[in-house]
Amino acid sequence: MFDSLELQLHPKYNLIYGNNASGKTSALEAISYLGRGRSFRDAPLKNIVRDGCDNFLLFGQTTNNIKQDKLGISNGSDGLVLSLNGEHNGGLESLAGALPVQVIDPNIHNLVAGSPENRRRYLDWVVFHVEPSYLKVWRKYKRSLKQRNLLLKNHNNKELRSWNKGFIVLGEEISRLRKSVFEVLEGSVSQISSALLNKGISFQYEQGWPINQDLEESLIKSESRDIHLKSTQVGPHRADISITYDSGSAKKQVSRGQQKLLACAMVLGSVEIVQEHIDNPILLLLDDPSAELDKNSLNKLMNEVVAMGSQVVATSIENHNDFFPGDYFVFHVEQGIIKSI
Repeated sequence: MFDSLELQLHPKYNLIYGNNASGKTSALEAISYLGRGRSFRDAPLKNIVRDGCDNFLLFGQTTNNIKQDKLGISNGSDGLVLSLNGEHNGGLESLAGALPVQVIDPNIHNLVAGSPENRRRYLDWVVFHVEPSYLKVWRKYKRSLKQRNLLLKNHNNKELRSWNKGFIVLGEEISRLRKSVFEVLEGSVSQISSALLNKGISFQYEQGWPINQDLEESLIKSESRDIHLKSTQVGPHRADISITYDSGSAKKQVSRGQQKLLACAMVLGSVEIVQEHIDNPILLLLDDPSAELDKNSLNKLMNEVVAMGSQVVATSIENHNDFFPGDYFVFHVEQGIIKSI
């Protein structure tokens, strides 16, 4: 979409407006890529790199009261290359720490209506920022799970039972950290959800195995099924967050607009909790927040967004003058060219 793009953002509020397919979402995608190392639209790489080019290149600088960070990322035929303050060995977690990003886009309802993987990824983002030990444990668990599934495929039952010991320790630690963070997160999300929807909402963490069993017992009981399916059927990789709205399943019994508001409450609750634990301000990206919302619901959402105190970049078809209070920057994009207004 863009040959090149340069934005100097307002420290609080920013609005990018323009017609459909003008490049608004591509601008947000470039910003979020710096903090995530991937597209929030899960777009394949060939759809991100400009036609006729082999790679794309992004640079950014973040500033807070403590320090400045310079971020860089390129991707394409040469592979993914990351840089933080000139160092190239920090991994994606270094970018995520320097530029913590959350996104509300038109598909955000899938956080409620979509697969459990969406909700696990959401919760893991919070735990990653709140619990410093989590990433190391999570990586060990993923390796252990991969090895256990390989043993299941090879019908190596003797080694499988021996492997279970380390798998159980890691799995229970993952669950413990998630539960600890979720207890705090739940209150914030419930409060914001009630403000947006005016009805009772409850959230429950489902650990991925029966609540009346420990993981060891569940693995023993699931062993024959695991062997038959050649994959591990219990553990924190099967966890979920169940959401009840007005005494019914939010996944099945509410409208798309209500699902969007519930999902927005989950994102904003995560921003509120994480911001209490990190030094860098969270960047909140809103891609067309008015989609599927009436004016009253949109006003409620934007009030909650402003209450977060985060830096915000929002997109819209129109130049909304009621999105943000006080001073903010406005950019207009047309045919891949973006200008400050």
